[in-house]
Amino acid sequence: MQRIQKGDTLYVPDEPTTGLHPADVEKLMSQLHGLVDAGNTVIVIEHDMRVVAASDWVIDIGPGAGEDGGRIVASGTPADVVLATGSRTAPYLEHL
Repeated sequence: MQRIQKGDTLYVPDEPTTGLHPADVEKLMSQLHGLVDAGNTVIVIEHDMRVVAASDWVIDIGPGAGEDGGRIVASGTPADVVLATGSRTAPYLEHL
């Protein structure tokens, strides 16, 4: 993510906050927003609600894990997801 940015690149980090100190999560979010601002697309698979709340668009897949998951239960801005019934993510986003 530190290479010279030309835009038009797709980045798909999977749980990039795993093991990071909260201060480092803020730095990571700044880098991710910088990638988007440079014209790239960033799709993040993440459970850290601070990252989800700072996203432009959220796709909440569930309602649970494994055989209990796999369908979209909510999508939209974080504010949209907060209003979604059946979303297990909504109550956590609501408190941020």
